[in-house]
Amino acid sequence: MAKFTALPGIPDQLTDWQATLFGGIKENVELLTGTRGEAGLVSKAIVRGDITVNEVGQQDMTEVSARSNGVTITGSDVALLDNFIDLISDVQLLANDVFATRRALDLLIRNMTGE
Repeated sequence: MAKFTALPGIPDQLTDWQATLFGGIKENVELLTGTRGEAGLVSKAIVRGDITVNEVGQQDMTEVSARSNGVTITGSDVALLDNFIDLISDVQLLANDVFATRRALDLLIRNMTGE
């Protein structure tokens, strides 16, 4: 991590527009470098190079596998065993997709909060 030195205050001898300009530049540099002096660097700018992200990639589950309407047994509609097994597989694929997305999101959040 880079180390920066704090900028001196803006001199009183400047004109209004100069003081405003240099004040804005000083504040922006302090935000970018994290030298503003706030506890926990709450307003430190996050720049592109500070963030690492794992790409989520292609989602594994793209459609539901079960296709049959099932059968009727003594007046009740019942799914076929094959459809039930396909559903279990679909739910597992979806759970894996959600887990991968959560891992990527957690990494992004850690990067953005400085943890």
